[in-house]
Amino acid sequence: MKLAAEERRARVGGPPGEWDVIVVGGGTAGSVTGIASARLGARTLVVEALGFLGGTATGALVTPFMRNVAGGKELNRGLTDEIKARLRAQGDGAVDPDGNDNWFNPEGLKFVLEDLLLEAGGEVLYHTYFVGAVVKEGWIQAVEVHNKAGLSTLRAKVFVDATGDADLAVAAGAPFQAGDEDGHHQAMSLRFLLGNVNLDDLSRFLTEIGLPQPCPSFMHFAMAWGSGSPLEPLFQKAVTEGVLQKRDGDYFQAFTVPGRPGELAFNCPRIDTKFDDGTNPWQLSAAQVDGRRAIRRLLNFCRRYLPGCEESYLVAVAPLVGVRESRRIVGDYVVALDDILNCRMFPDSICRNHYPVDIHPVRGRGRRWDDLTGTPYSHPDAFHEIPYRALIPKRVNNLLVAGRCISATFEAQASIRIQPNCHTLGQAAGTAAAMAAQNGVGVRDVDVSELKRILREQGCVV
Repeated sequence: MKLAAEERRARVGGPPGEWDVIVVGGGTAGSVTGIASARLGARTLVVEALGFLGGTATGALVTPFMRNVAGGKELNRGLTDEIKARLRAQGDGAVDPDGNDNWFNPEGLKFVLEDLLLEAGGEVLYHTYFVGAVVKEGWIQAVEVHNKAGLSTLRAKVFVDATGDADLAVAAGAPFQAGDEDGHHQAMSLRFLLGNVNLDDLSRFLTEIGLPQPCPSFMHFAMAWGSGSPLEPLFQKAVTEGVLQKRDGDYFQAFTVPGRPGELAFNCPRIDTKFDDGTNPWQLSAAQVDGRRAIRRLLNFCRRYLPGCEESYLVAVAPLVGVRESRRIVGDYVVALDDILNCRMFPDSICRNHYPVDIHPVRGRGRRWDDLTGTPYSHPDAFHEIPYRALIPKRVNNLLVAGRCISATFEAQASIRIQPNCHTLGQAAGTAAAMAAQNGVGVRDVDVSELKRILREQGCVV
């Protein structure tokens, strides 16, 4: 016998009725969105496909956070500061000798984000997949989801798409772009953790060959062909001896992890660029397989060529492929490369950014605007702003988008996409969504001056 959605939900203990705000996706941006919305008193539900929050940071093992500074000061504050402070308090975050407080343990972050959401009065529905949207004349009435209870419909006044791939926005009829001018995407990665590493020996070796490390507890080393890295001869030897493939040296990077002595987190391998579409399940599946095969080669390389890694073992492979870019909404404003390089300011700014335009190879064509000589963005105290309008997709009235899929060009997105910015965008989206729901208005009618006042009160730099 078929059961109505409300009855199915009641049978599994879920809350009936309607929420003020539903956030689809509990990742880097979505978790913070839910916290911010709930703290304003809005009845908030975060719908998440996995069994934990954090997305890229926790499921894709992307650690540490990348620094986003201007004039030596962090541009992402507010909830980002709270998250870092909680991580340090429980031994899962740390500050290095240079004052960088972006180091964290992905497992610890799962607990911090969940605690903050529940303490704020927010709700979370894990192991639940977004299926579709019920839309009437530009207003989303509900989202359709699927989980162990089957298909169900969840209603709210305002919605936030924090899927990273603009899944809800596209389903609701919003226009979008994807990839570069040829439709190709940035390369993906599959990260992994290596355990039982003698960090003292490894740090000593790296320092001796010309890669000085501040101390064994805070290590960062990398190699790419043609970069002049002292590790390049080792990689070449490994390729010659059949341990690695040539492509394994396209991008190699590793970091230590707070709270996990003897471990390294690797920001590699880079996936074969013929698998570059994070919205194509066949390509995602192929990327997972390709990544695991490359990880096996890198594990052998570390054991054979890196002192301190002789007895190391594989701790974990990320359950999520690291997707840097997929769909991007077309919003009321599209942030462009020119806005970044010329440090454009906006009256409705809700985030500031000074991260490089970092494009991982697109079908073999890597581009990074490191040489910014002559542009305002080259100054160490420079930054550009991201307007609230870039979070509002065209054709939809009660939807905001947070995270890497906001309204931006391919090049601009490559600068904006880092996790601290996703935090700030999520805090702005959650706050604005709660304001819209409580005032009974669409997201375009939110009082932006009041939104900015609240964000500043919460410690954000806007």
